[in-house]
Amino acid sequence: MWRTGRIGRWLSRRMSGPMLGAVCGVPAREAVRPAGKGATWRSLAAAACIAVLSANCAAASDFYVRGGIGVDRLADGTFTDLDCASKSPDALYGCGPGGDGASHRSSKGDFGITSAVELGIGYAVSPALRLEGLVEYRPRLAFRGRSNFLAPDRRQTVEADLRTLLGMVAAHVDLPALGVPKLGPFSPTVGAGVGVVRTRVGEMEMTFPRTMTVVPGATRTDRAWMVTAGLAAALGERTTLELAWRYSDLGEAHTGRGAGRVVWQDGSREPLALDLAATRATLRSHGLRFSIRYAF
Repeated sequence: MWRTGRIGRWLSRRMSGPMLGAVCGVPAREAVRPAGKGATWRSLAAAACIAVLSANCAAASDFYVRGGIGVDRLADGTFTDLDCASKSPDALYGCGPGGDGASHRSSKGDFGITSAVELGIGYAVSPALRLEGLVEYRPRLAFRGRSNFLAPDRRQTVEADLRTLLGMVAAHVDLPALGVPKLGPFSPTVGAGVGVVRTRVGEMEMTFPRTMTVVPGATRTDRAWMVTAGLAAALGERTTLELAWRYSDLGEAHTGRGAGRVVWQDGSREPLALDLAATRATLRSHGLRFSIRYAF
C-alpha cells in the first residue's frame, strides 16, 4: 500500500484535472482532489486509462482490416490429359488428332465473368509498406467450351462449374510515401502476393449428338500468385476506399480420376461405366476489386 499510495500521490500532483476528465471521464473536481482515501485509486485508474489510450492512438494506423468485392474475367481455358498415353485408367482425350486436326482436347473454354469476395487483415510496417493476409472466394466459374472428337460443325459441347478459395500473403506499397505524387485525392498503390488456392471442379458434361459423357469432378490445392495496382482515397482518419486492378494466377484445375460414364440421351442403352484419368486446365484472370480499409 505504501508503494501504491506514493505512486498515486505522485501521479495526482503531475496530472491536471482537465486532462483526466477529457480522456477518462473523471470529473475535474474529482481529479484535482488531494490524495486521500479513494483518490489514489482514481489517480491510478486515470493514469492507466491515459496510458492505454495513448498506446492505442500510437498504433491506430498500424493494423487494419479490409473487406472487398470484385469481378474477374478468366482467360479462355483448355482441358487436356495429364498423360494422353495413359491406359489404366484410360486417358479421356488420348494422343490422336481430333476432328479439327489438332490433338484431342476441350478448348475455346469461356469461363465468363465471375464475382469474388475477400477479407484481409494487415499491418503498416512503414508509411510506404503494408503487409496483409487475405482470403478470397470465387463462388462460381462456369467453363463453357467444345471438344474436338468430331468434325467442327458437330455438336460436342463441354460444361463444368468450378469454385476457388484462395489464401495469400501480400505486400502493398503506397507510392506517395516514396515521393510519387498523388492524383488529386487518390494515392497510387502497387502490390504482389503469393499463396495457395483450392479449386473444386464439379462433374464435367460432354454432350454429343446421341450421347453424353460425364467426367468426375475433383478438388485440387495449388500454388497461386497475384499482382495488383490501384488507387486509394481517405474517407476519414481511419477509413480508406480502394479501387484496384488485379492479375491472378490460380494454378491448375483438375477433373477427377475414376468413375465416369457414357449416357445415351434416348435411353436406348444402359450407361457405360468408364475408368478415366485426370485432365487439367490452367486458370488465369484479370479483375477489379472495390474494397474498404479500416484502421484500428
